[in-house]
Amino acid sequence: MEIPAPKVGHVIAYAYVWRQEYAAGQREGAKNRPCAIVLATARDNGGRLIVTVAPITHTPPSDPAAAVEIWPLTKKRLGLDGNRSWVIVDDLNVFTWPGFDLQPVPQRPETCLYGPLPGGLIRQIRAAIARCYPSAALSDRDV
Repeated sequence: MEIPAPKVGHVIAYAYVWRQEYAAGQREGAKNRPCAIVLATARDNGGRLIVTVAPITHTPPSDPAAAVEIWPLTKKRLGLDGNRSWVIVDDLNVFTWPGFDLQPVPQRPETCLYGPLPGGLIRQIRAAIARCYPSAALSDRDV
């Protein structure tokens, strides 16, 4: 499977572990899902990247301020279904890239990358993250 360099705004296939699953002792994602890369920062002398992803789900958010809906044309371009979906910004996973939780995209097993989100949508997602995590250090250079 091709594993590209991580870029903020890329949507990847990932075995996501929700916060409540982790709190219950689960350490592996029960379902592979599209996730948006919201931060990719070099953290060590070896150049390994620490990546933060936000899950994409069909479940309407319990707190609308903690989610950003993905535009229908963007979903179509990424090869996702036509149902409404949201990027959840108050439940994030952090891992060292590439990590063992990367998965092949359904119908395209040669890659884990669905594709990029448009810049305007990335800015909305990152603004929502900043509202949920006021101390988060997100800057325009991370986009």
